[in-house]
Amino acid sequence: MKTYFNIRYEFDKKRVHESIAERLTQPGSDYICVADGVIMNTANRDSGYLEIINGGLLTICDSGYVPLYIKWIYGEKFEQYCGSEIFYDIIASRKYRMIFLGTQQATLDGLKSELVKINSDVKDMTFYELPFCKVTEFDYPAIAEMIEKDGADIVWIALGAPKQEIFMSCLKPHLRHGVMIAVGAAFKFFSGSGVQRAPEWMVRHHLEFLHRIAKEPNKQLRRCFHIIRTLPGLLFKEWRRSKN
Repeated sequence: MKTYFNIRYEFDKKRVHESIAERLTQPGSDYICVADGVIMNTANRDSGYLEIINGGLLTICDSGYVPLYIKWIYGEKFEQYCGSEIFYDIIASRKYRMIFLGTQQATLDGLKSELVKINSDVKDMTFYELPFCKVTEFDYPAIAEMIEKDGADIVWIALGAPKQEIFMSCLKPHLRHGVMIAVGAAFKFFSGSGVQRAPEWMVRHHLEFLHRIAKEPNKQLRRCFHIIRTLPGLLFKEWRRSKN
């Protein structure tokens, strides 16, 4: 792992999966953060959140722009590994028992029916609707007990950032086994609800943010404002760090 913009990223996809497999052979639990540009900027404005992002097993890069920034500043070439990709890769591998935690039962029901087409083992896995509440109000011991009774190795969580990362850090001390992965919108992408990731050509040309703005203008424009406001300072600080 290497640290860029104060976040410890793992860009090697093979190493990501090796780290998951290795961690599952050891006692205790851990979590993986899937950090897009919004999370990177939020973490650099909130030291407590940054500590959570860096406090897990590893962080993968769910941003097409962060690798560009790193190439401009350091001359090093990396690729993003987005939440929907790691989600598909692990589902399709058929290596693990999984549990799916999120909101909106209709989304979870659609997700299950679609994932069975990728991995037939999913039909016997648990899809659990978490209550709508503040992150401090979840009954973490009870959730951990449910996961342990289920026997899940991988715990998928979709609550939206920053809530889902805080949720994982709070659940970790209560969970005796498993790797949690927060995948944000991936549940919707794979649920057959009509919410889809941007077309490949937009992803390839780093235009996915335009697709997201078109789908959720109020939410995404607010996020873009924070990124635009803080990005020049982050780039300058990283450039200075590269010179040390």
